[in-house]
Amino acid sequence: MLLKTNSTKILGLFVGTILFLLLICLSIVYGYTNTTWKMAIEAYTSFDGSNEHLIIQTVRVPRALIAAAVGASLGIAGVLMQALTRNPLADPKIFGINAGASFFIVFAVSFFSITSLETFIWIAFAGAAVAAIIVYSIGSLGREGLTPMKFTLAGAAIWALFSSLTQGVLVLNEKALEEVLFWLAGSVQGRKLEYLQIVLPYMTIAWVGSLIIARHINLISMGEDVAKGLGQRTGVIKIFSAVIIILLAGGSVAIAGPIGFVGIMVPHLSRFLVGIDHRWLVPYCAIVGGCLLLLADISARFVIMPQEVPVGVMTAIIGTPFFIYIARKGLTKS
Repeated sequence: MLLKTNSTKILGLFVGTILFLLLICLSIVYGYTNTTWKMAIEAYTSFDGSNEHLIIQTVRVPRALIAAAVGASLGIAGVLMQALTRNPLADPKIFGINAGASFFIVFAVSFFSITSLETFIWIAFAGAAVAAIIVYSIGSLGREGLTPMKFTLAGAAIWALFSSLTQGVLVLNEKALEEVLFWLAGSVQGRKLEYLQIVLPYMTIAWVGSLIIARHINLISMGEDVAKGLGQRTGVIKIFSAVIIILLAGGSVAIAGPIGFVGIMVPHLSRFLVGIDHRWLVPYCAIVGGCLLLLADISARFVIMPQEVPVGVMTAIIGTPFFIYIARKGLTKS
């Protein structure tokens, strides 16, 4: 269902935005506590302090907005990573971001007894950034500079290192496991709107930056020699792209934990709609990513009611067959 003309792509963005907003509304209204559309409106127009109004204001709205922002950010981070590495299975895990953030959180809980979720956000953001910087530095070693293969191998090595260190700390400290298990599973449940406000400025900068750099990413994805031949400063573009990925994926992991597969699925779904032009892929990945995570979060509420499945588990259930499909197809172009 490839949208070929600019007018159809614009129409697709419009329809996608409407669906995106609808899913946010559905996320606000539907859940274990029975609420209605009227209650959702009255929670802000005529608040009466009822349990339903409190749930809508303090739980449902923050949860919906966080899921939307995290999904959009992971989608954009995924498409940029697949373009830089020319690896169709690349996502924030290949950058070591999830593992770096997880290790920093577990280390802080085990050795400094930190339990504040707000503090977790900053620690996770720092861990994600440190891991990404290490991967980029290792991948840039040598005369040939940063290549897709070196980048992929460096990311896999750092992911394995931080994952092993995290498991080692958790084995030695079971109390830490109990305190961070909800975060390690990946979830938007129980997050306050203030947590999103902490990282939203960084996400916004990265969203705008990804749109600005999209044209240059088109050339990079054609091959480094081609990009250099067309006068592109590939090193600067790669550094700028890496900073954007750190802000997007690092901020997402900091708020919601290591949610996987969104960064893999969304770029492929978006390419199916608009092709390989990143000037269109970036906004489509934002819309598709937000819709996917919102849909996964809404579904997670009803699978085993009255309990909820962490949204990271839902994305894994959806994403694993997709991952196998892409791997079997042997797609090699981002």
